[in-house]
Amino acid sequence: MSHDFPPAHPFDDDKLREECGVFGVVGVADASNFVALGLHALQHRGQEAGGIVTHDFETGFNQQRRMGLVRDNFTSPNMMASLPGPIGIGHVRYSTAGSKGQTAMRDVQPFFGEFSMGGAAIAHNGNITNADALRRELIERGSIFQSSSDSECIIHLMARSMGQNIPDRMEEALRKVEGAFSIVAMTRTKIIGCRDPLGVRPLVLGKIGDGWALASETCALDIIGAEFVREIAPGEMVVISEANGVQSHFPFRPAKSRFCIFENVYFSRPDSILGGRSVYETRENIGRELAKEAPVDADLVCPVPDSGTPAAIGYSLESGIPYAMGIIRNQYMGRTFIEPTESIRNMGVRLKLNVNRALVKGKRIILVDDSVVRGTTSRKIKEMILDAGAAEVHFRIASPPTAWPCFYGVDTPDRDKLLAANMTADQMRDHLGVDSLKFISLDGLYRASGEPNGRDTKSPAFCDACFSGEYPVKPTDMIAKGFKPKVPAE
Repeated sequence: MSHDFPPAHPFDDDKLREECGVFGVVGVADASNFVALGLHALQHRGQEAGGIVTHDFETGFNQQRRMGLVRDNFTSPNMMASLPGPIGIGHVRYSTAGSKGQTAMRDVQPFFGEFSMGGAAIAHNGNITNADALRRELIERGSIFQSSSDSECIIHLMARSMGQNIPDRMEEALRKVEGAFSIVAMTRTKIIGCRDPLGVRPLVLGKIGDGWALASETCALDIIGAEFVREIAPGEMVVISEANGVQSHFPFRPAKSRFCIFENVYFSRPDSILGGRSVYETRENIGRELAKEAPVDADLVCPVPDSGTPAAIGYSLESGIPYAMGIIRNQYMGRTFIEPTESIRNMGVRLKLNVNRALVKGKRIILVDDSVVRGTTSRKIKEMILDAGAAEVHFRIASPPTAWPCFYGVDTPDRDKLLAANMTADQMRDHLGVDSLKFISLDGLYRASGEPNGRDTKSPAFCDACFSGEYPVKPTDMIAKGFKPKVPAE
């Protein structure tokens, strides 16, 4: 499952990454402008590529797909004029499943298809865990795939459906799909939103004037001035049009929600609302729990920016140890800044992060970060802090050890490359060369996420497979390739 795509920063190879973000709007003038703004707010969910599809009753369906960032592609008047109409959807991408090697334009979503009852476009956040099996079956029956993305399976399944309209065909297609999916799709007059029965990936509904919006996160509603109405429920499909408003139904067998707990730790923007809770407040609570579970005598609490900041604030507040910006992030380190030759790569995180030397010299420093994946960045940051004269370095991690790969739409290295899969906590501490290393417990993470009694081992409230090895949806394709889950999925 390790990706072969260049990361958003050419030196930022030690973070888990969300696969993508989706956005859609109906019933507004110049829908493409709203979609571009929404995608810009969701840029943290995918920086490889983006696409927008709109429909106008004079020109029909219009689509544009580009490599790179939204701000570099979907801002010019000529570009936006090429996407007319009152309805549109969009997608930002950071791929896990799909073409290997250089990112291919053919894999950039939304995907579009012509059906007997008209055209439809679809944008997908998540990962289909039986995509290989579905693709083989579809190809044997005559389907011709244009991309290497697992999401294209949905279009082909819809094409083979005998449903009387696009929403019916989508329902039938999604019943054959396993894994995680939050989908925003569109026809000529409707946008459709759907979450998988476990609700692994997020999707929210907003109201803007007389129109409606669907988005991966509430921060994308904020940027267009839309009112947050509610989350799309796990297993729910909504069909939205100007004429009929929001029509909701539940096409799947009911299941207990298993929302991705790593959304709370890292993926979602801190100004978003998840499950009725502020992401920022949840991350601050994670820091407080971490301070209770893993106290240490020190002089300063410093975040590894930017993802460790709310948890570091919480740790400081709970422990009483002063909070300080011991590491400063260069906010303008874009991917096009410089060609990452080997000599430049060796500079590593120094191009992106710089230590506040005057602050840390002679101090005992607690560094708070969201996760340790491969450990390469953590080692470099530790070296920078010690080079700046710190007396001690203590790592506090706002998630449990990441010991298992994710198959539900997150870019995760193979298990043999995950530090926590191959070392004990003490071995990891020695490998990183720090004075101490402590992770929040899984129970502590659950408490910080609104579960006061911690994790219910018989019926967990979240998907935490990357920590526990317990996969709520069977990773069919990976098991066929020899992967062995810790606990067999049902």
